[in-house]
Amino acid sequence: MEELFESTPIPKAYFKLALPVVLGMVASMVYNLADTYFVSQTQNTDLVAGVALCTPLFSILLALGDVFGLGGSSLISRLLGEKAYATGRRVSSFCLYGALIAGVVVTIALLTLMGPILRVFGATSATAPYASQFYQIMAFGAVPIMVSLVPGNLIRTEGFATQSMVGTMIGTGVTIVLDPILIFPMGMGAAGAALATVIGYSVSAIVLVGQTKHYCQVISIDIRESRLNWALIRQILFIGIPGALTNIMQAFGTTVLNRYLVSYGPTRVAAMGIVLKVYLIVMLVMIGFAFGAQPLIGYTYGARAMKRFRQVLRFDLLVEVGYALVVAVIMILLAPQIIGLFLRNSAVITAGTTMLRALLSTTPFVGAILVYTTVFQSAGKAGGAFIMSIARQGLIFYLMIVIGSRFFGYNGIIWAQPVADIGTCLLGWGLARSIFKKAVE
Repeated sequence: MEELFESTPIPKAYFKLALPVVLGMVASMVYNLADTYFVSQTQNTDLVAGVALCTPLFSILLALGDVFGLGGSSLISRLLGEKAYATGRRVSSFCLYGALIAGVVVTIALLTLMGPILRVFGATSATAPYASQFYQIMAFGAVPIMVSLVPGNLIRTEGFATQSMVGTMIGTGVTIVLDPILIFPMGMGAAGAALATVIGYSVSAIVLVGQTKHYCQVISIDIRESRLNWALIRQILFIGIPGALTNIMQAFGTTVLNRYLVSYGPTRVAAMGIVLKVYLIVMLVMIGFAFGAQPLIGYTYGARAMKRFRQVLRFDLLVEVGYALVVAVIMILLAPQIIGLFLRNSAVITAGTTMLRALLSTTPFVGAILVYTTVFQSAGKAGGAFIMSIARQGLIFYLMIVIGSRFFGYNGIIWAQPVADIGTCLLGWGLARSIFKKAVE
């Protein structure tokens, strides 16, 4: 482990840790596209829109799992750099069982508040029956979805990125196989899509816990080691909560976007649902590189190897921005054909093409945002992590969509996110220069 993090050349160490995560993200991307494709093949615009309206719920569950997964992995990476292995074991065990308990609480809360939450999501009389079917199944799946994110993140801190990828891909494969079976032959529609997702994450959780027990020397699943003092719990939460807020803000941003689009009809909402899934083609790979680099960033920062720390950041930015630029250009050119693969509706294709091109136009800025955000998380800089987590799809986006819709109507809504991307990138650059000025000199 020490050789990989301390002396292996940066590009080799980076890709050894990041590529398995990227492949896992690609598997998730394939699932998202397949899920969108299968749901769209019902040719029921209300069903497609109902599932799209519940996209924020899935983001919320991922966010809550990230409190323990990202918060724990950030702290453990720094502890490994400091050679504090016994503390790392206790932190990992706490995170696993903390996510389990939190998942049960979330299920109860979601089922109790289903009606009000669906109204907040923008469900109408036409879309509510489909949205509620999807929502209920996902609520019952809170435990496996949240728990699976913990070992998946933690085992990478010991360098076992490939094992993390395998666990993720097995669950994703199960989901992809079950999706069309449950939607069509079983006639479950929106509920079938949700059930396939829950079963897939359940399989991933089981496999990843098994991988942890078999491979890891520091990461622990022993409940007897799960007791922590408040100082360590606070460190987990101070990074985990901003990490979770990133996903919650994604849910918030999607909800706000859908709410503003509802007045333009279900066709525009359905188009945006497809576009957001397609946009993950770029985003998930970038997120994979960002998450893959986190153990290396956290370890070098914890070991106070500042020259290597600075080199990792520069290489991370090069990979993220370069990839985003190339792929965004290709997808902008092919946007009509991509949207047409999912729904054979000329109005949806026209609207979706404009939406997708708008989002892709600032993707390189998003690559830089991901680097700044994960660096703050990995280095334990809670203030920077918090600001970045609420900016892109939270405060800045909300401000842009309110102003855009008021002065430019529909076009203002569509271009609110790209404008927010540029503003957030500039904010991250300024924060990084301020926070790490002394650390990298």
